[in-house]
Amino acid sequence: MKSTIKRSTWKAIYRLLDRVSPIDGDCGKLCGCACCTPEGDETQEGLGDFVLGMYLLPGEEKLFSMKEGWLKWSVENAEDYEFPDSWHGKVYFIRCTTPPFCHREMRPIQCRTYPLMPYIDKDGVFSLVLSKADVPYSCPLIDKKIPLNERFCRATFTVWKRLIKDPLIYDLVKMDSQMMRDEGLLTF
Repeated sequence: MKSTIKRSTWKAIYRLLDRVSPIDGDCGKLCGCACCTPEGDETQEGLGDFVLGMYLLPGEEKLFSMKEGWLKWSVENAEDYEFPDSWHGKVYFIRCTTPPFCHREMRPIQCRTYPLMPYIDKDGVFSLVLSKADVPYSCPLIDKKIPLNERFCRATFTVWKRLIKDPLIYDLVKMDSQMMRDEGLLTF
């Protein structure tokens, strides 16, 4: 898969998101890094087939060497999973091996912009929605309806608006948006 986003653009996106956070401070301190450590299991052992981690967006792997000691890497074929039909070839799955310690400066986009998710409606209009994904943890930002920093929301909107200019990422957001509509997982 060939992303249209250059490494320098990915770096600029990471820098922009380094300057903002959903709340004042590290939101992971609210929940003990629940998104990296389900149900307080810091070793992530005993999760059976469930492995908490995430797929990088197409081209995002350009920011990594794949030799980071704090990440476990898997390279998968897009055709073997539920990705858009336009996705062919390698997709990169990463899992942090050091929870609850977080290398915040290298968090992937989807970690950096959570709990907001990009959404494209039936008319092709882009917006952000709160995540209602089925995950094995609870996010206080969502559950307690903690207001998100406006700067974070604006930066996240800017980043995703840029990212969906890449046809592969656009196709993913469009597919995920359809799934959210089909499953009634929308929260504005």
